[in-house]
Amino acid sequence: MERNSTTSKDLIQYGIFSVIILMLILAMYMVDRQWQKMAEMQRVMQEQAGDIRSLRGLIRSLDQRVRSGVSLADGTSASEEIPEAFERAHASTRLPGYQEGDWLVQALGNSLKTLSPIVSTDAYASDIQEYVLESLLTRDPETLEYVGLLARSWTTSKNGLTFTFSLRRDVKFSDGQPLTAEDVVFSYDMVMNPRIDAPGLRAYLQKIESVKAIDEYTVVFKLKEPYFNSLSLVGSMKILPKHFYQSYVANPESYNQSKGLLMGSGPYRLSDPKGWTPDAGVVELERNPRYWGPITPSFDRIVWKVIQNDSARLTTFRNSDIDLYGARPREYQDLLQDQELMARTRHLEYMNPVASYSYLGWNQKRNEKQTLFADKRVRQAMTYLTDRESVIEEINLGYAEIAVSPFNPRSKQHNPNITPRPYDLDKARKLLAKAGFMDRDGNGVLENEAGQPFEFELVFFQGSEDSKRMVLYLKDLYARAGIKLKPKPSEWPVMLDLIKRRDFDAITLAWTSTVETDIYQMLHSDQIDDNGDNFVNYSNPELDKIIEQARSTVDEEKRMPLWRKAEAILYEDQPYTFMMRRKSLLFADRRLHNLEVTRLGLNITPPMEWYVPAEMHKYTR
Repeated sequence: MERNSTTSKDLIQYGIFSVIILMLILAMYMVDRQWQKMAEMQRVMQEQAGDIRSLRGLIRSLDQRVRSGVSLADGTSASEEIPEAFERAHASTRLPGYQEGDWLVQALGNSLKTLSPIVSTDAYASDIQEYVLESLLTRDPETLEYVGLLARSWTTSKNGLTFTFSLRRDVKFSDGQPLTAEDVVFSYDMVMNPRIDAPGLRAYLQKIESVKAIDEYTVVFKLKEPYFNSLSLVGSMKILPKHFYQSYVANPESYNQSKGLLMGSGPYRLSDPKGWTPDAGVVELERNPRYWGPITPSFDRIVWKVIQNDSARLTTFRNSDIDLYGARPREYQDLLQDQELMARTRHLEYMNPVASYSYLGWNQKRNEKQTLFADKRVRQAMTYLTDRESVIEEINLGYAEIAVSPFNPRSKQHNPNITPRPYDLDKARKLLAKAGFMDRDGNGVLENEAGQPFEFELVFFQGSEDSKRMVLYLKDLYARAGIKLKPKPSEWPVMLDLIKRRDFDAITLAWTSTVETDIYQMLHSDQIDDNGDNFVNYSNPELDKIIEQARSTVDEEKRMPLWRKAEAILYEDQPYTFMMRRKSLLFADRRLHNLEVTRLGLNITPPMEWYVPAEMHKYTR
């Protein structure tokens, strides 16, 4: 009989050995954490030491000037009033219960491809950058007038072609380096570098002839020709630190492929401005301890969690792991009946004054060949077949309005006599027949003269339940006319790649709007090539000419009729089927105070007006 070779003594030795191994692993882990903490502490201490040195120098300078009665070098005094750009934020600090601290936690519906400025193209990246990067001017959210931010003052030449900005002298980037006129020049040059992958932004700035630094804190913009939105053009450009980005410009392709190179002068910063990657699944900004503004940002941190699934986002909000939730219409109505949720949240239902518009984009050229959507009669027919009223009622429960064009229906750009094309199956069939599509073999499917069926793929973001429902609804609608829609759900990075390569039949997306929308970037034929934003390959020389005339007409009374002419051409050509402008249906944790809807939408962007009273703080670090 064979004996068991393992004795109690062996087992004890094995156990001791296992415990030792486990303790070693834990010790190594703790040492690694300690080194990380020490490195972080060293970085913070170095930053603080530099700041203290700067502060001591400033105090000595102030003391000398106050004693001698001399004003500061930039023309201000120690008792300067709160700058206009910060008046609303300053007023929030005087509200009952105002307190700094806590975190603002939000969700991103898409994974981000990159956070690097200029080469990032999606709205989520832009929203995040708003907290890190700043511009010379900013709009007052109520008057809509521009006020100084990084610029202390500015002048405009009589012909409207030259803008001279005097910069504030107290602005530093988040690493402590001062912001000067050279940084402004560099920011422009970087966008205009043809090797940097920023065709859309480059198209926006191409009316600028030159940007020059006159001295350390004076910069001059010269335009090639008059432009109706010239102050916005020169004043809203994000200013990048030359010392940080210059080395990357030397190797443009590496910058084009970068994921998280983000540094600015704004109220928040990445703890590691070079280290963010999409696989992190979260974007976390910390308060910038060197922020130059007169108001300390209220939140310690602003966090975005990538949660692509609609249902998962709702679950996360229910669990109080995010503070804001943009509800889908059916959810919105259900959530209003949820007494437990309503007790700890508030809801806002509003039509954003600069609401984005969704659309179906009909690609007119794919793989260098014209598509079936190259014929405007086909595009018109597709709009007649798209029952937008039913989509709004069935999918959006009435929380939207039909879009007729890129122009807000309440703006001066819109011609009120232009009304949406209704759902009309007969008109659609007649237009398709004229374009050569009819049911030639009696199988219920339209074919062209060569017998090829009318079928196409519609690309949409797979993480949106409403988009999925809409596409399936359209599939049934189009089938009634003998058209086969093949849904193509896609991840966001895949969609961006398809757009860049123009490799799709049709796509559903949305464009953000502004106070006065310039459609050059999306619909002028110049923006077809070089990865421009006219990715549906739409070209109309008459429209091009009118867009150019409108952009160069400074007089508003003369400009608005030109925009209405452009709108009429788009209504005829239907490069997009303009779908809808949705209402914002937002739930917010009651911890968040001072939420307000302005003429620019919700007051969520810096300077930060929201806060959490001390007794409601949830996060600390």
